Amino acid sequence: MDTISIRKVTADEVSALRDISIKTFVDKFASVNSEADMGDYISKNLSLEKLTHEFLHPNSAFYFACADAKPVGYLKINLKDAQNECRDRNSLEVERIYVDETFQGQKIGQKLFDKAIEIASGENCDFIWLGVWEHNEGAIRFYEKNGFEVFGKHEFWLGSDLQFDLLMKKNLDLK
Repeated sequence: MDTISIRKVTADEVSALRDISIKTFVDKFASVNSEADMGDYISKNLSLEKLTHEFLHPNSAFYFACADAKPVGYLKINLKDAQNECRDRNSLEVERIYVDETFQGQKIGQKLFDKAIEIASGENCDFIWLGVWEHNEGAIRFYEKNGFEVFGKHEFWLGSDLQFDLLMKKNLDLK
């Protein structure tokens, strides 16, 4: 097993962030979505320009999970006005958490999740929340195991395909 480290993505690594973002998204969802819808989503949401814009937002942050300095997963968190829905100033959104399929089973997702909890603690957040595709049973089980509960649902457009995400929340007893 490789030694895994978690570190903040730097400005000169946005291209590497784009590469791991596309790879992990395609690996996870290409088999259950059309090529056209995948291409549309990737061009609109995972382009270098879009990721650079997200990277520069002062209330968002990206973290790499690295195996021997090579990115094998990543985390995107949002606080305050960067959040997609809740926008509660005392919450943290986990917008993305992905791990390269060849590195799954090594608890890398858990390490990334633990980083999000560490950040939420440092920001004195009351809760952490996220959206997860309603058919992504493995991810739902992971979040439930980590104390999340469903509190709602929202629409998610993947290209021309309307899908639904479960909104899940974990209250933090940090105070």
